[in-house]
Amino acid sequence: MDSLAAFDHSALINDYLIPWGIRIALALAIYVLGRILARWVVRLSERLMNRSGMDAILVKFLSNVLNALLLAVILIAALDELGVQTTSLLALLGAAGLAVGLALKDSLSNFSAGVMLIIFRPFKQGDFIEAAGVSGVVETVGIFNTTLRTGDNREIIVPNSQIYGGTITNVSARPTRRIDLLIGIGYEDDIRKAKGLLEEIMAADARILEDPAPTVVVADLADSSVNLGIRPWVNSGDYWAVRCDLLETIKLRFDESGISIPYPQTDVHLYQA
Repeated sequence: MDSLAAFDHSALINDYLIPWGIRIALALAIYVLGRILARWVVRLSERLMNRSGMDAILVKFLSNVLNALLLAVILIAALDELGVQTTSLLALLGAAGLAVGLALKDSLSNFSAGVMLIIFRPFKQGDFIEAAGVSGVVETVGIFNTTLRTGDNREIIVPNSQIYGGTITNVSARPTRRIDLLIGIGYEDDIRKAKGLLEEIMAADARILEDPAPTVVVADLADSSVNLGIRPWVNSGDYWAVRCDLLETIKLRFDESGISIPYPQTDVHLYQA
């Protein structure tokens, strides 16, 4: 009995524990070394794509896809070393993938929209855009979501399908922008004097471009004011600074020159019967 027990114990070690221990060790080695190699390949591909001048958003997107594919290959290789029938597993995963795909159609829609955003590139990293009811600077375009950063440093994550399926306004797409201001003056004020002051104010600001030339026009004869349209062109990066400075300067110069800026008001007349 002792010899039989020793035989069984020895057979268990030689036939099961040692072979399976070797398989598990090899599978872990494949996974660990594979992950290290995958990270190296992804980093190398990122460097090569950056050297080629490829857009940063496209580089990040392709790197994420490459990393996911390499991870899938590593897992399959590790499972194969453990004796798992990977062919049957792939068939099972394909059937399960179809069911999951139907259940996760919104996620797949976001993925396909992300691919379209990368291919057609309606914006690039660092552009200020308005899309899906929000606005901000583009940080990254991921597999499923796009990350925007607002002016007050908030992070907004928007599903790709909502961006690609709607209207996209790329504020940074052009190097120059036109500022459109509507300034009202009173009907009793001198239009020529007001226009001259506005032209003088714009000529004194070096940030306002000479070509195209800024214009001042009578835009509307409104109920309580004569509305003057002011249309200077500036570099896109100067838009908000110039706009705010113009409004402040116009108000100060109009006050100094006695030109009124009317506001809606109601006159009430009382009659004693």
